[in-house]
Amino acid sequence: MNPFPAIVIGGPPHSGKSVLIYLLTQQLREWRVEHYVLRACPDGEGDWSQEAPPDQVRLLRQKGRFSDEFVNLVCRDLARRHLPLIVDVGGKPTLDQERILDQCTHAVLISATSAGLAEWRERAERHGLPVIAELHSVLDGDDRIDAETPVLRGQIGRLERYTGVAGPMAQALAQRLKQILSYPESELKDYHLSHAPTELVIDIDHLAHRIGLPEGAWRWQPDHLPLALDDTPAAPLSIYGRGPNWLYAALALHAVPHPVFLFDPRLGWIAPVTLTCTPSATPVAFSWKIETHSDYAWIEVQPGTPYLDYDEVDGAALPELDLQCGVVLSGKIPLWLVIGACLAYRHHPWLAVAQAQDYSRGIIVTSRVEAYRPGSLVALRGNQ
Repeated sequence: MNPFPAIVIGGPPHSGKSVLIYLLTQQLREWRVEHYVLRACPDGEGDWSQEAPPDQVRLLRQKGRFSDEFVNLVCRDLARRHLPLIVDVGGKPTLDQERILDQCTHAVLISATSAGLAEWRERAERHGLPVIAELHSVLDGDDRIDAETPVLRGQIGRLERYTGVAGPMAQALAQRLKQILSYPESELKDYHLSHAPTELVIDIDHLAHRIGLPEGAWRWQPDHLPLALDDTPAAPLSIYGRGPNWLYAALALHAVPHPVFLFDPRLGWIAPVTLTCTPSATPVAFSWKIETHSDYAWIEVQPGTPYLDYDEVDGAALPELDLQCGVVLSGKIPLWLVIGACLAYRHHPWLAVAQAQDYSRGIIVTSRVEAYRPGSLVALRGNQ
């Protein structure tokens, strides 16, 4: 039995699950509650869906379908989770897809209708999941808490994208989740760090503290990157904690030629996938789009399936690009693939990473060109 809780956020489509999950995880991060959001449905949407411009969200959103392989991979990773989880399982799982619920421990239900709540209440009972909360979602209307125990019940309103504001009901639910998800932070972190594969471990939070970021408001910005790299020895290292993809990529490239590892809440300590660059590369586990400019190539890596399997990606090939030009990497892909791709393209004059939240610029993560230094920005031209 896995010791870490896994809380399902369940409800019919268009109930506001994605926005609710975003509000909950932002509040839990502020309270420094270690957790991870697992998108256990083919069209699960990450933080980027709340933070990126609407046009970019439409570009990145992938509507996939459940498959036996997808369900098997999700169940496998849920069973071996390394942190407390919040799980987005989608709005209409079939009986076979409900196997995912058997790997979870609790449920939060949300629906715009009483029938939707009843359907998901029956589903939770069938899989033995204690219900923490039942929320009636409305587009127009204020939050209302009808009962706090044993189940949090009431109305939650205005779950609209881009608001980023948690009302009284979301705050009350976050408090309930905090009680379930919380482990002594030092004990949980010390346990994971003690199993790191290298002597040197970069704890992202500790790194932020060392370079002087305000405690409690550690929002990494590109101009923090030179200080972070100056504080990090070029040696074998393991990276732990929540940070932007460009920070992870820059730290990994800074360590070259030494090995680097990262902590994945689904997989534990892993090395980035090993990728090669060849002119004859063909899409297998993932595909790509390339946009060529005079001084750089912009490659967007796109998952071939809604749930990338590390073992299937490891050893794959990327397309060879002009070695005289810089490279900008983008895509809604796991950190272990971001770093693997950056390491594969590290021989280019400079390398930048674009976040899903902002495809108007790339953040330089390594460079041999004086005009581009780590942490500087490159304006991206064109429209993917």
